[in-house]
Amino acid sequence: MKVFIIITVFLLHFFQAQAQVAVIANKSVPVDEIDKSALIDYYVRDIWVWNNNEPVTVFDLKTKSDIKDKFYNFLGKSPSRMKSIWMKQMLSGEGKPPEALASENEMLEKVSSTTGSIGFISSSNATSDVKILIEINSD
Repeated sequence: MKVFIIITVFLLHFFQAQAQVAVIANKSVPVDEIDKSALIDYYVRDIWVWNNNEPVTVFDLKTKSDIKDKFYNFLGKSPSRMKSIWMKQMLSGEGKPPEALASENEMLEKVSSTTGSIGFISSSNATSDVKILIEINSD
């Protein structure tokens, strides 16, 4: 029984470690792929509009999760550093932080129903209701 539990825990950890992050966008977004540099610009709010001048709506996940950690690790910024950037923008009147959503399911729903929006979820949770702009492989 002990061996079974150890193997189960290992397999769960292994499959979680293999999870990929999908950066998703509303189907109205005028791009079909995105690179790391542009993604950072949208998330730190250096760029506020898509190349068709439609506003970018950025969503974040509220709770700490493996997917959130992998996403911000890919950006090269910690969630706390991002909060600091957003707070500075808010206090200076330059913008507001992205809406933080409670779950990946809520993220999928909000991105699919919000024109010009972008967010991130587990690749396995992505559906045809959104565009996948980039998949981030875990290390």
